[in-house]
Amino acid sequence: MKRMIINGNKKLNGTIRISGAKNSAVAIIPAAILTETEATICNVPEISDIESLEEILKFLDVDVKRATETIVINTKKMKNKVIPAEISNKLRASYYFMGALLAKYKKVEMHFPGGCKIGKRPINLHLEGFKKLGATIEEDGDKYIITADKLIGSNIYLDVASVGATINLMIAATKAEGLTTIENAAREPEIVNVATFLNNMGADITGAGTSIIKIKGVEHLTKGFTEIIPDRIEAGTYTIMGALLGEDLKVSNIIPEHIESLTSKLEAAGANIKIEDDTLTCNQVKKLNAVNIKTYYYPGFATDLQQPFSVFLTQCSGKSKVEETIYENRFMHIEYLNKMGANITTKDRIATINGPTPLKGEDVVATDLRAGAALVIAGLIAEGTTVIEEVEHILRGYEGIIEKLTNVGADIKIEENPCQNE
Repeated sequence: MKRMIINGNKKLNGTIRISGAKNSAVAIIPAAILTETEATICNVPEISDIESLEEILKFLDVDVKRATETIVINTKKMKNKVIPAEISNKLRASYYFMGALLAKYKKVEMHFPGGCKIGKRPINLHLEGFKKLGATIEEDGDKYIITADKLIGSNIYLDVASVGATINLMIAATKAEGLTTIENAAREPEIVNVATFLNNMGADITGAGTSIIKIKGVEHLTKGFTEIIPDRIEAGTYTIMGALLGEDLKVSNIIPEHIESLTSKLEAAGANIKIEDDTLTCNQVKKLNAVNIKTYYYPGFATDLQQPFSVFLTQCSGKSKVEETIYENRFMHIEYLNKMGANITTKDRIATINGPTPLKGEDVVATDLRAGAALVIAGLIAEGTTVIEEVEHILRGYEGIIEKLTNVGADIKIEENPCQNE
């Protein structure tokens, strides 16, 4: 296991370019196996989750060629195989192979997906949707066997506006006979990105980005091309850093409306941020004011930014409240923030943050991806040295984080934990 070492309280100046969106890429890559020939995906982030998906593709005998920020996927020699637990468990997004293999072969066998332990994230909405399309589902321990003689378009209402279920059912329905309507669909930008890619291959999808998506099934999906949109969560994370430590720190290659729920809260707290075209400029200010946030589905405040934003709130004057409505275990970073000097209490899914509190460097643990990002921010603003263990979680979602932060003035590095074998 690796650990990250941060010597804090260094001003950040320069430009950080945002990479392609993890949450788009991890869905588009599995969707690409629907091509009958070849698909090219650009602006792909170099993160460990992508490496895990490539491992699954190669297991299925898909030809994968990787160049800088580009993946070319050729399915001419592809075979449908049982995806084993040791590779499906590496990331939660492996479940997108369920929809893609079901659409392509009408059969898929794979083990339950992995991912961060941020709360209950059942895939029942995915499975119920597959049933609506005509599939039969068997469970063999932690393995799912999903089969269908044919897929038939259907009306599917999602009890929860789940991003994963929306995308998975959209993928599966691309080759179903007739019309599929997904109601109460999630509206995240990543869903639009996936739908655009599928349409480029010949799918017929309308309404992506709204709460009602319609998919007219097609027989063939051919050569495809797409570009991954900028990562709004990465953009938000670096913007929060800039609001706390920036000296004309620029965050470039962003889509401003994708992070508007964050920037509006930062501005309400008194942060100094300016947006021009696809670039945001941040400057540290002396006094910040407490604000409250409540996570919700897009365009609400992103649950993936709740943990990083809670670090910002430790530097705000007054009492802030953070209500987490999506996942029940998204406060695991708070124990470590308090260890560093924060004053945070939790009850159920509400955290109360009293600030401002100076933070000091400590030994902490990244329990999940976004908790890890929060601890990076905490380490950057803390006095002294912060050591973050289990940084593999962070590397799942932030491309080149060490290089990007070092280039703008941070004192940060990753090393092997010398005690890992003891």
